Amino acid sequence: MVRRIYLAAGIVAVALGALGAFLPLMPTVPFLLLAVYCFARSNPEWERRILDHPHWGPQIRDWRERRAISRRAKTMAIGAMTVGTVFTWYTLGHPWYWISIAILVTCGTWIATRNE
Repeated sequence: MVRRIYLAAGIVAVALGALGAFLPLMPTVPFLLLAVYCFARSNPEWERRILDHPHWGPQIRDWRERRAISRRAKTMAIGAMTVGTVFTWYTLGHPWYWISIAILVTCGTWIATRNE
């Protein structure tokens, strides 16, 4: 029963991670980290497939081995948040873009200052 719960949670996490690959405000790697955690307890073959993925696998392995995110991934994350902020500026305008700016400054600073 517990394996099925982990399997279901892993499948949902992969689905959310897949959405995050295309939607600017949804993360991808954190959901894939959760999926790998769940699949390690339910389906090791699927865990291995994520870890062996040419694009996402290295980021997941880096996190597992060193608890680190590469500088390139940090730059991409901050860049995506910046694009989201500019998008909010043009679509929603004042005062809503201030929320995006606050998130960008807070989260972007936190991401940038974490050790690699």
